Amino acid sequence: MNKTTDIAVHINDIHKEFILPQSKNTSFKQAAINIVKKNNKVTQKVLDGVTFDIQKGDFFGIVGRNGSGKSTLLKLIAGVYSPTSGSIGVNGGLTPFIELGVGFNPELSGQDNVYLNGALLGFTRKQMDVMYDEIVEFAELGPFMGQKLKNYSSGMQVRLAFSIAIKAKNDILIFDEVLAVGDEAFQRKCLDVFETYKASKQTVILVTHDMETVRQYCSKAVLLHDGHVIEQGSPRKVANKYSALNQASIDNDVEKANRRLPSKLKVTLANQEGKQAASFDVGEDVSIGVDWSLLDQSVTSIGINIFRQSGEHITGVNTLKEKINIDEKTNLKVDFKMDIRPGKYYILAEAFQGVGNRIDSLEDGAPQFSVREHDVRWSGLVDLQHKWRDI
Repeated sequence: MNKTTDIAVHINDIHKEFILPQSKNTSFKQAAINIVKKNNKVTQKVLDGVTFDIQKGDFFGIVGRNGSGKSTLLKLIAGVYSPTSGSIGVNGGLTPFIELGVGFNPELSGQDNVYLNGALLGFTRKQMDVMYDEIVEFAELGPFMGQKLKNYSSGMQVRLAFSIAIKAKNDILIFDEVLAVGDEAFQRKCLDVFETYKASKQTVILVTHDMETVRQYCSKAVLLHDGHVIEQGSPRKVANKYSALNQASIDNDVEKANRRLPSKLKVTLANQEGKQAASFDVGEDVSIGVDWSLLDQSVTSIGINIFRQSGEHITGVNTLKEKINIDEKTNLKVDFKMDIRPGKYYILAEAFQGVGNRIDSLEDGAPQFSVREHDVRWSGLVDLQHKWRDI
């Protein structure tokens, strides 16, 4: 086996820096001053010694948090940028789907843009004639191909660009966040195409924030962080490392938010081992403690509500409705089994005097927590209790 010819993309010690000017010439006088001052500049280092190989037939994932250097790396591979130092070798024709609108002319019709993109990818007009009907059919834009591209919605433009990329097929295909745009039906079509690519050993480079896609479709992956490769190889290992990296950032944000809690009504979160925590696994037992000893009014009931960060009310419980006597008490705990989807949540705790007379709550600066990505066995927001039976 010839290792050199089996490599689709060879990335060797890539460094990429951008020079950022710090002064703007807003007038002739300012321009003259800046010439004298030599217009101070700052160097932004985006990639710092990145090295790895992509083999032919790999479905290769590149993941990382925003600002890690993923998009810059893709543009280097596609030839949009040149590296500051290091080398990139591409063995075969390459079709990049890396940024909406690149290669499109908004003043031309959808049909003209298909041929324009084909020419940019190195295809002749005759070759594009053969592919044209399939491109239009996949994009489902037949009635709109005579209209100017500037009248297309962003979703229509994505469908057209993606259709060109997969039908004007090349040795190596690059996709950057293709699943982050478009409706659910379009995303399903993308995944169906990925299934075909994986089965046929098509070389694909995919950037995505969706770790389930990485686990399911990628054969190899790398994780970028601050311009460095910090994990590579097994997609599951890379995806788990990425999730842990994200979780650390989420936990930090949660801790900062929770430090701003009001002082009269106190809420604590503890895991199944009794230790205070801000993040939990799907299905983990979580203990929520409420302390109202600082309130100077008598409390007849306590309510605890869990909300998703986006606003959906997940659940709400109340001691009065459940006939829990809290007379002479100043604190209590309630245990929940977190059979809810991964994501960020917050708690709204309330103290009542009588029926419906709320005397205190944690509406501002409510305690937050997150549920970690795990092997979720259901779809939707919550895991409803259920039982399968024969008809």
